[in-house]
Amino acid sequence: MRSRGRIYWHDVTTPDQERSGAFFSQLLGWSLKRVDAGQFGTYTLFQDGDQDVAGMMDPTTDSPLSQANESRWHIYIAVDDVDRCAEMVSALGGEVLVAPHDIREVGRASMVADPLGAEVVLITPRE
Repeated sequence: MRSRGRIYWHDVTTPDQERSGAFFSQLLGWSLKRVDAGQFGTYTLFQDGDQDVAGMMDPTTDSPLSQANESRWHIYIAVDDVDRCAEMVSALGGEVLVAPHDIREVGRASMVADPLGAEVVLITPRE
């Protein structure tokens, strides 16, 4: 995979997409495009012109943020095999926060934390 180890995507998880969306769109000049995410509600794409630059979503029941009800940005880093990386996390002193799972039409992802608690989402993008 050519993008291995590179930042692949950014999104913000927030309990109030209206307020967060208004803030970032006014601050950065982004437009908003809302997408039906099925059982997860609405996913909002931030766009710069016609280009998708980031996303925004509600906390989901499988997210550690659901209990905290906080807004937080996450980065997605591309990896060749998200399942293999998730298996390595504990041995390296980290924690798997969200087990590897498929994201429709995007790829396979897992949220992990390093030994100090810094969170990142690892993703194997769909070809």
